[in-house]
Amino acid sequence: MAEAENTDDRLRLLIERVERLEEEKKGIADDIRDVYAEAKAVGYDVKIMRQIVRLRKMNADDRREMELILETYKAALGIG
Repeated sequence: MAEAENTDDRLRLLIERVERLEEEKKGIADDIRDVYAEAKAVGYDVKIMRQIVRLRKMNADDRREMELILETYKAALGIG
């Protein structure tokens, strides 16, 4: 019986941790949204900023490969 209670307590604690982390994640997402809204208010293009953030997260080799493929596709389609 005690083992079942320990298991139940452990499960409850794990679920509570996940719930706290979900709350933190929501708070961070709200903060990020606020930063983008501030950037937009002063005239920055938020869509481009999001692309830059995504590119900066990438490994340099992966970014070069993606840019090369993009240029190849653009050339094949006669874009730019």
